Amino acid sequence: MKKVLIVEDDENICQLLNHLFQEKYQLTIVRSGTEGVIRASEETFDLVILDLMLPGVTGESVLKSIKKESAVPVIIMTAVNDKKKTVELLKEGAADYVTKPFDIEELEARIEVQLRNTAILAPQEKTMAFKNLTLNMASYEVSVCSKQIDISHKEYQLLELLLSYPNKIYSKANLYERVWGDSYIGGENTVNVHISTLRKKLKAADPDNEYIETIWGMGIRLAKEDS
Repeated sequence: MKKVLIVEDDENICQLLNHLFQEKYQLTIVRSGTEGVIRASEETFDLVILDLMLPGVTGESVLKSIKKESAVPVIIMTAVNDKKKTVELLKEGAADYVTKPFDIEELEARIEVQLRNTAILAPQEKTMAFKNLTLNMASYEVSVCSKQIDISHKEYQLLELLLSYPNKIYSKANLYERVWGDSYIGGENTVNVHISTLRKKLKAADPDNEYIETIWGMGIRLAKEDS
């Protein structure tokens, strides 16, 4: 079942979309731009339906945040029929848009088109493995001891980076700049928290193995095979 994130503050529209699609898709519905940014960064979705007029973080800002981290298709919902604005949003990464009040059948068709296109363009399954851990680069899933574990988007990126270069030692500044794509100033606590949380999840899934090790005075790397 495809996972769809709906970012919409109108209660009536949320109820309508939930009624229409709850049996067809795995829905996550949030009612503010801030929640939208958080959920999109924590989970992997197959499609995002995004309203522009949101409390807190605007729809435009949510779109930019999502597209910075993911290639997930985003369908914009807007009450303003502004061609210039629409063109700007498409240039910024939106896959499609519908104007409120929208036709239900049209919205459903647009959703199906985007999901079908994503399936066609999806890369062939590619995995990386280390000890009892398997990372699926097509589905963005991580399994330990053959059981899938729940990790955030940033935790996945950290793990993928470490697995890609198993002998490389990354300073916290390196990790922050590579994964968060920003200057490291003020980012130490963010890196510490994500690494600590990732370690705990891996340890809970496989108590007998270490997957990430700290090289004191140097940084973080993938643990040696015999660690």
